[in-house]
Amino acid sequence: MKSLIEELPKIVAEGKKEVAKILENLESGHKITLQTNEYVLPVEKGNLLYQKPIEAPSKDTWLNRLCYGDNLLVMQALLNGDPATGLPSMRGMIDLIYIDPPYDSKADYRSKITLPGVDVELNPTVLEQTAYSDTWKDGTVSYLKMMYPRLVLMRELLSDKGSIYVHLDWHVGHYVKLLMDEIFGKDKFVNEIVWQRTGAQNNATSYGTNFDNILIYCKTKNYIWNPQFSEYTAEDIQEYFKKEKETGKLYRLNNPTGQGYQHQTRNFGKGNILPPANRHWSIEQKEIDRLLACNRIVFTKSGYPFIKKYIDELPGKNIQSIWTDCIPPRKSPELTGYQTQKPEKLLERIIKASSNEDSIVADFFAGSGTTGAVAEKLGRRWIMSDMGKPATMIMRKRLVDIPSKPFLYQCIGDYQQETFASNKEFKTVGALAQVILNLYGAIPFTNEDAPRNLGYIKDKHTLVLVDSPNRVTGRSMLKRALELKENYLGGWNKVIVLGWNFAFDIADIIRELNNPSLEVLVIPPDLLDKLRTKSNYTKLVQNKTIRFVSLQYLDIKKPFTTPISSDVETLHVELNNYVVLSPDALPLDEPNKAKLQGVIDKDPLALIEYWSIDPNYDGETFRSKWQDYRENTEHEQNNLRVLAKAVFPVATLPIGQKRKVCVKAVDVFGLESVVVEEI
Repeated sequence: MKSLIEELPKIVAEGKKEVAKILENLESGHKITLQTNEYVLPVEKGNLLYQKPIEAPSKDTWLNRLCYGDNLLVMQALLNGDPATGLPSMRGMIDLIYIDPPYDSKADYRSKITLPGVDVELNPTVLEQTAYSDTWKDGTVSYLKMMYPRLVLMRELLSDKGSIYVHLDWHVGHYVKLLMDEIFGKDKFVNEIVWQRTGAQNNATSYGTNFDNILIYCKTKNYIWNPQFSEYTAEDIQEYFKKEKETGKLYRLNNPTGQGYQHQTRNFGKGNILPPANRHWSIEQKEIDRLLACNRIVFTKSGYPFIKKYIDELPGKNIQSIWTDCIPPRKSPELTGYQTQKPEKLLERIIKASSNEDSIVADFFAGSGTTGAVAEKLGRRWIMSDMGKPATMIMRKRLVDIPSKPFLYQCIGDYQQETFASNKEFKTVGALAQVILNLYGAIPFTNEDAPRNLGYIKDKHTLVLVDSPNRVTGRSMLKRALELKENYLGGWNKVIVLGWNFAFDIADIIRELNNPSLEVLVIPPDLLDKLRTKSNYTKLVQNKTIRFVSLQYLDIKKPFTTPISSDVETLHVELNNYVVLSPDALPLDEPNKAKLQGVIDKDPLALIEYWSIDPNYDGETFRSKWQDYRENTEHEQNNLRVLAKAVFPVATLPIGQKRKVCVKAVDVFGLESVVVEEI
């Protein structure tokens, strides 16, 4: 078995080929796009007073973005730009990137959900399983292969004054540094930060490991740098400062030189003098003259000049590369329950140091959203992405809670991937589709020109179409299915679409298509784990134990309005019921399925994590102008449930014009449902 050092040249070579292919695709017009799920307009806490209608965002207006999906695809979409929302190509536009990529831990994908009276542990989704399997199938080698193309795309996105902070631990920090030397150049290395993340860690056989490493690289030497300072401690004052006899003020003597020799003279009141060896004067003569007039030049016994600086004139002590003052608090209002959440103080220091107000800051492993939350508070623009649904739910709630400026919640419009690598048994998506067809009881077509993901049920004259686990099943797939039903081999009575991941508005699309000969079913997300071996597959086919179930949907009571004045009325919207997917179709083990079934039977609305309302939906852009979410401290009821009823003021519409109310809900599993009602 080769060592990692021996594997590195191969990792770099393969990474370069992958990047070259990605960049070639971008140039050839192969467009990966971002699909906007929601235009989020957070409501200021305690302020439900009427606000004037907010128009669709102008294409000239910058909008911060929260993206769900594989960051390799998100970054390609950003390099392409997003014409639908007026986003130009982001190549060379981002001033700061911070990432904290997970190391060999499914903890970033697995989450515990606290429901009324019970805790349910959720396993990774299909996309997350795919990512985990791809990243760790060959251990650290796979991890480095995953990182290489992503780091290259981040370099492409960085501006010429940009820098990147990569947060790592002792497992892979030294190997990732070699990759970054290759990608950014050894001369672009700026610093390695040692961050103390815990107070102490006991280990019986070695020193406690209570730190992480943060590697900093720049795009060019013209990177943004704003020095950061900490307050002087009592020990600092005692060691470095003196008390002025006349005033009692604290002062210290600062050296007026810097490193590197320059042949230059300065007059500090005793004639022109040269700097010491290997030094240069770091102060101009005009400033020296001003300090002389203020009696602020002090000479040592050796005749060397120093500058007297009072403590209230100094910004503090320069932050060094060992950070011991950003330890995460055990109890804090900023904690979200996300296992690998980083403290805001850590990101505040990074963002202040390496970006300016209105800079664009990005985090492509965004987790709990600390980067975006801090960037928002510091007046920076931001882009965040993560492929964990629990993470994106936490981030959206966190941003609404601030409340942030309006932002877009987006996903990848079409994953455009042709291979599926989470399972060694299936080399391609087509091979996996054939297995799914057999498990469903359909017969794959054998004619040479037949799509490999298409089959049929003979006695029912029904087509069965299997979508890719790396695609989001939406309108285009359903339209294609209906076209195949009508035209493929003379037409069929019915078509069934089997999907893994679905567009947020899939239920509304199905209602809009209103075709009884179309059925959409969910492939169980734990199926991949069950198909680890061919023997398992044979047993599943024989036993017919795999269940394909219908989609979830939301039901609301008929909305209505009551007048307030001639131009303002109150909108009333109330949730009625939520039908979640069968527990068999969710990434849960048997004990957790049983727990969930109990909640479904007793209180299905307790499964709603977040819901929002567009009171005047135009059929294109969903503008969430009212939001509520579990654990919202603004209302007094049980914080494990959302408010079931929304009452808020809206603009009165012209006589004869119908109001189209769109309600979107996200459940605790990250599944989204949309319902539209006209009043």
